[in-house]
Amino acid sequence: MKHKTLITLAILATLLIGSALALDQLINHPEPQITVRYEVEEAFPNRTFDHPAGIYNSEDGTNRLFVVGQKGLIYVFENNRNTTAANIFLDIHDQIHLGSLLGLAFHPNFTNNGHFYVNYLVDNPLRTIIAQWSTLPNKPNEADKDSQKILLEIPQLYDIHSGGQLAFGPDGYLYIALGDGGPQGDPLGNAQNCSTLLGKILRINIDTTSENSKYDVPKDNPFAANALGYREEIYAFGLRNPWRFSFDPFTGLLLAGDVGQDRMEEIDIIQKGKNYGWNIMEGSLLYDPAQDRNRTELELPIWEYGRDQGNATIGGFAYRGTKLNELIGSYVYGDYVSGRIWALTNYQTSTPANKELLKTGLRITSFGIDEQNELYFCADDGRIYRIKSPPGSS
Repeated sequence: MKHKTLITLAILATLLIGSALALDQLINHPEPQITVRYEVEEAFPNRTFDHPAGIYNSEDGTNRLFVVGQKGLIYVFENNRNTTAANIFLDIHDQIHLGSLLGLAFHPNFTNNGHFYVNYLVDNPLRTIIAQWSTLPNKPNEADKDSQKILLEIPQLYDIHSGGQLAFGPDGYLYIALGDGGPQGDPLGNAQNCSTLLGKILRINIDTTSENSKYDVPKDNPFAANALGYREEIYAFGLRNPWRFSFDPFTGLLLAGDVGQDRMEEIDIIQKGKNYGWNIMEGSLLYDPAQDRNRTELELPIWEYGRDQGNATIGGFAYRGTKLNELIGSYVYGDYVSGRIWALTNYQTSTPANKELLKTGLRITSFGIDEQNELYFCADDGRIYRIKSPPGSS
């Protein structure tokens, strides 16, 4: 029980939920006319997982799902509602900092090369590791534990605000989310300091290497070949704790949920070279008056909500499946603490609209999609869920 409590605290620390200060919703856009009453059901009622923190598919036509367990296990299983078995795809529980296996991504050519990428923390000294692994020959459900190749090591002072998401973009590059590293308020100014990787979205090319590096920097990264000492891996900056991000497969847009401090939670469209404001701003609100400056330099969120709605936003996905027709094109996301799930429409315009779909009563840790772009989410009760429309709803 004590160990379970520590893991729960690790999830809370990763998201770093600030004090629950009540605040009325500040943005009041019109809501879309979604009249369907949504429900939640267990996607795999015969199977639970140990502290699930992410759901992924390998996009290789095998119809498998992978679940990242925050304690150090990655599971793989057939995407079948009646499944009872799940193999251990990778077990690194003995080499990670407590509860810090945070992200997974599969190489676009995974079918042929078997490469996948993992984000986790290690101790002595504390640091974030971005590593490449490979599957065993002729054993697609089992990773080769001896195949690890560390690509990046990022020093950390605290085990909070670590970000964690990994994903390959439409351009074939690997994108990496890193939080500001803590503690509260980013007193070290990491998010605005482009000489550090903390508080950033990174973009690297893992298919080529450069001198003294196991990856290359895309030549169109905003700080590529700069003379200011800025890290060339940076794609965007000014983020507090982008726990989850995803690409819309239809528009190519990169959408992220950035966990707030103690007033606002925000959803952002991440664009190359943009500054998303933290710790000058928290959402659209001024956070540090001492740093107040021309706000036209800062990219404000496309949507935000106050602490009356939730305390830790969980970035989701633009829905492109077929089972929830009313949500096609909507960005579906949630909140870890309140358990609410929303749909954001028109998010690529100046007039986005937000609609609450349901209150789950669950602590949502992550969303994920399968090869058919159907949506799932996991919770800290160890189960995988999906949203459904009740029969006869209009």
